[in-house]
Amino acid sequence: MPERIYLSPPDVGEREAEWVADAVRSGWVAPVGPHLDAFEREIADRAGVPHAVGVSSGTAALHLAMLAVGVRPGQAVVVPTLTFVATANAVRYAGAEPVFVDCEPAAGNVDVGMLADLLAALRREGRPVGAVVPVDMLGTCADHTAVAAVCAEHGVPVVEDAAEALGAAHRGRPAGSFGAAAVFSFNGNKILTTSGGGMLATADAAIAERCRYLATQARQPVAHYEHTETGYNYRLSNVLAALGRAQLTRLDAMIARRRLVRERYEKLVAGYDGVRLLGGDPEGNAWLTAVVAEPDRCGWTVGELAAHLAALDIETRPMWKPMHLQPAFAGSRSLVRGVADRLFATSLVLPSGSAMTDAQLDRVTDAVRAFLERR
Repeated sequence: MPERIYLSPPDVGEREAEWVADAVRSGWVAPVGPHLDAFEREIADRAGVPHAVGVSSGTAALHLAMLAVGVRPGQAVVVPTLTFVATANAVRYAGAEPVFVDCEPAAGNVDVGMLADLLAALRREGRPVGAVVPVDMLGTCADHTAVAAVCAEHGVPVVEDAAEALGAAHRGRPAGSFGAAAVFSFNGNKILTTSGGGMLATADAAIAERCRYLATQARQPVAHYEHTETGYNYRLSNVLAALGRAQLTRLDAMIARRRLVRERYEKLVAGYDGVRLLGGDPEGNAWLTAVVAEPDRCGWTVGELAAHLAALDIETRPMWKPMHLQPAFAGSRSLVRGVADRLFATSLVLPSGSAMTDAQLDRVTDAVRAFLERR
């Protein structure tokens, strides 16, 4: 039986092993140390901002960002309905309630026109809005220029969920540089991994200081353990930061490989009626590539394609189930028109990892081609 092909496995090698070993040999194995300090500087540089705070996950970074921009219990926070659950969970961690808004169909990012309508409605009702959290879907940046203009009109801070978008850009400006704060995820399936981990990036020194303080159990700067408010054990370890630094030296090559994988899929589906790839912005990092198939035009469903590939030991995954359909958020307010629902029903994420060999990529494309030709 051929080896299983995974969706987006970690792409690590000897360089990562050497840098991690260096961190262990140095004795800096706690959530402080020279690799962590350097990793924060390097990610900040990559995001084009002066400050970054390394934390235990992208979700932790989102939670800290909510607190740092002043999100409070009783407020609404506007979140795209097409996202991973962590975006919405972090809002609830801060005691606020997510309000969901639909996406545009081309890339699955937030529909800015509907965002404007929703903020206007909330204002008319006198409902306080703590933040808007645009998500850079599958490594393609949202229209941050338009989002910023709408949010500025309503006086609402923006927190950029760039968990999937390290190395991407919007109009030449790096992902992670938009809003009052932005977050990255370094989970095992991301374009750059620290095994588990994340980073908050910001141009605001006060936000960075506040998040670093809260992430370190809100400990006061005194010799004894003094705490005047609730903090969190959220700091990234020096060992994992070493892994991230090694990954960062290879980031451009890993992005280039994922873009090549996407290009192969683009050529594969070209010419088939009712079949396209989600997104396509050349400034995206191509973290994951999703195929969109309209059954009434192409004559098949993505579920059938997924079953075909699963039989050949090739992993796929449906698009995120929209948050307004999730049982955990039953009853939450939403402004939707069916776009996210449609993308959930008609999209399938294909193997996209930078560690995928040419032979593995050939195997996936051959399998998809065979399916398409039979249909």
